[in-house]
Amino acid sequence: MKEQPPVESLHDRIKDNQPSIDPAQLKNRRRRDKKPRHERAAEARVRLGEVLESGRAFAVKQTMQSMHPAELAHALESLPSKKRLVAWQLLDGDRAGEVLTELNEEVRDSLIEQLQSEELLDAIRGLDVDDVADLIQSLPGALIPQVLAGLDKQNRQRVESVLSWPEDSAGGLMDLEVVTVRDDVSLDVVLRYLRLRGDIPKHTDRLVVVDRHDYYQGVLPLRRLLTNDPDLLVSDVMRNDIEPISADMPDEDVVRLFEDLDLITAVVVDDDGRLLGRITVDDVVDVIREEADQQVYNMAGVSIEDDLFGSVIRSARKRAVWLGINLLTALLAAWVIGQFEGALEAIVALAILNPVVASMGGIAGSQTLTLVIRSQAMGHLSTDNISWLLSKELYVGAINGVMWSTVVACIAWAWFDSIQLGLVIGAALVLNLVIASGAGVLIPVVLKRMGIDPALAGGVILTTVTDVVGFVSFLGLATVVLLNASG
Repeated sequence: MKEQPPVESLHDRIKDNQPSIDPAQLKNRRRRDKKPRHERAAEARVRLGEVLESGRAFAVKQTMQSMHPAELAHALESLPSKKRLVAWQLLDGDRAGEVLTELNEEVRDSLIEQLQSEELLDAIRGLDVDDVADLIQSLPGALIPQVLAGLDKQNRQRVESVLSWPEDSAGGLMDLEVVTVRDDVSLDVVLRYLRLRGDIPKHTDRLVVVDRHDYYQGVLPLRRLLTNDPDLLVSDVMRNDIEPISADMPDEDVVRLFEDLDLITAVVVDDDGRLLGRITVDDVVDVIREEADQQVYNMAGVSIEDDLFGSVIRSARKRAVWLGINLLTALLAAWVIGQFEGALEAIVALAILNPVVASMGGIAGSQTLTLVIRSQAMGHLSTDNISWLLSKELYVGAINGVMWSTVVACIAWAWFDSIQLGLVIGAALVLNLVIASGAGVLIPVVLKRMGIDPALAGGVILTTVTDVVGFVSFLGLATVVLLNASG
């Protein structure tokens, strides 16, 4: 662990001033505030930046104390690194663990480096077991045994159970807090048991029925528990037709299951049917959001975990690789154009119209590519319907190609007073749109079979294909038709 860094100049200016607003007044003001939560969160982030700039430590602490851990994490991610460090040093230690679980990986790692070992251990001890399992993977290796040793035997076994499964599987998503009952007890006994517990885990819509060896038997919905005769046995009203989720199920399949069946929770079991935990809808929402965000980031060649306000050198290094790949594809397209240097010198109109063919092909291919990637994510695409989809997209490309090639051909004819030039660009446009539509289907299918994320590499490959095909078809046809005819 690094030693705590010297306090920055901004931190030096922060003094523990008296609050300008009485805490009771501030509480009443928040109570009267009826704005949507996302607007209040945005205002809180702005206010945190303002009080940091003002140099009033009490105001900084008060502002952070009024924010939900998720809102505070978002605010910290939105601050430049120096201000973020100042705010982090002023954060109450008992909230540090909750905030760490909400931060993206790169920001979290940078803040963990600023904590002393004891501070970090104290922050983690107050977390739920599933949060500890999520956070422990970001800790320095030397601290992991200390964290596990600080847990009781049951919780230590639970954390180790979660860590044994891949992060993108049902086992990696599951929550270990589950209320279980036996099928040979009465509903009255279950109700008295719940009252004795005093609390149940969040998002609990059903109790899990297991035998004495923790093998899954079914579920007892709370609605049935509350509306049936208390003298009935659990076995009389339980549902044994609900299949549990295997712990090795990919998270994308878990998301699809929740969407299709409108689930709030789902039981997770091992290969032998023994209960391991449950997945709740809030975990699924997180997966959906992360996957959607990651697809957007992948198209630009960056990671969702990148720190927007992080180190300049680190950001530049991460983006350099993607820029290099794009440079290679651009050089390939430039080389193709260079093969038709004579045609471009002889007919200036070719240089003017050349981008039109490549651009139209790129747009047509991107439309198909986006739809196919989305279909893959939703599980709609399989070996049974790929050929039908390919045929359909080729026809769509041909129809659009004929329609827009007619428009472009007429424009080129009127612009350059050459019907031959119009026919050449029209033919090239039809060819490029048809090939682009086919490539938009085949590229993501091939990439997925190769184990490569289509959202990450599909756009670059498609752009290369449409550029090369567009340049070759247009300039090649122009060379054959226009130059040879004039020669």
